[in-house]
Amino acid sequence: MTTLATGFAAAVQPVAAQTRVHTDTQGLAAGDVKIATQGIEMPAYYAMPANGRNVPVILVVQEIFGVHEHIKDVARRLAKQGCLAVAPELYARQGDVSKLPGIDEIRAVVAKVPDAQVMSDLDAAAKWAAQKGGDLARLGITGFCWGGRIAWLYAAHNPGLRAGVAWYGRVEGAGTDLQPRNPIDVVKDIHAPVLGLYGGADAGIPNDSVDRMRTVSVATHRDATLCIPTRFALGFMVSMDNRRTAENESAILGEHAFGHVGAGGSLGFADPSCGLGFGYAMNRQGKGILLNARGQSLVDATYRALGFRSDAAGTWQR
Repeated sequence: MTTLATGFAAAVQPVAAQTRVHTDTQGLAAGDVKIATQGIEMPAYYAMPANGRNVPVILVVQEIFGVHEHIKDVARRLAKQGCLAVAPELYARQGDVSKLPGIDEIRAVVAKVPDAQVMSDLDAAAKWAAQKGGDLARLGITGFCWGGRIAWLYAAHNPGLRAGVAWYGRVEGAGTDLQPRNPIDVVKDIHAPVLGLYGGADAGIPNDSVDRMRTVSVATHRDATLCIPTRFALGFMVSMDNRRTAENESAILGEHAFGHVGAGGSLGFADPSCGLGFGYAMNRQGKGILLNARGQSLVDATYRALGFRSDAAGTWQR
């Protein structure tokens, strides 16, 4: 039986100190726990307001890398907002992926994880949260990458769910005996509103896949909203350096900046290298997601005012 990772998973190393976001536990109860499910004690990480009672419950579903430091930090961020967040290690029976150095090795383990097992384990995590002081009348789920797909499946599985958010993750494809259905197959059956967030530059989840998913959700009158932040690729929510694409090699943000665009062309980011926090919103929102030319010019002017210059590689340097 696996245990929770200490620090970040091997496959995502190295993680630069300048780009890491760490949420402290001040005012929180947080830590590793064991949750009884299907004859095992499943490792999990939880965080909640200290002495919290009857607080909303958020199931946090891991990336393909398992419950490592990034997922634990997400749980603490949710707890700071007044929720009981619990992240169960959903590969516990199949193996510890946190120490595997390559994505292909990780995929070999994940392919052995049955969807039915995952749904049951999430039910057990929700039950545990209720015993810990959580209010299942306000149950939500959020999942990242591999967990984005799971968030959709769980929205169709649990009639008590109130809301879900899927951060990328496969929406369609060939099923297997252990993983027979994908979000596009179950969107007609979801019990709660689900927000799906996908990167327009993500080659692994083509835009037309998301478009087909949206078409099905509209046709079946399900409350599913799918948003494509078109400047980014897979993993844009992760606290890492700024994403670039082959089509846009310009210096969008500084090398160590993290953040992303929002609805209508707004933008929020932070750059630890120069102590910069930047927010841009318009009186009148645009129709798209991309930062408009005026917003980009403001970003450029801000960096220049701080003594930065864009080098030949398209990186802001002092």
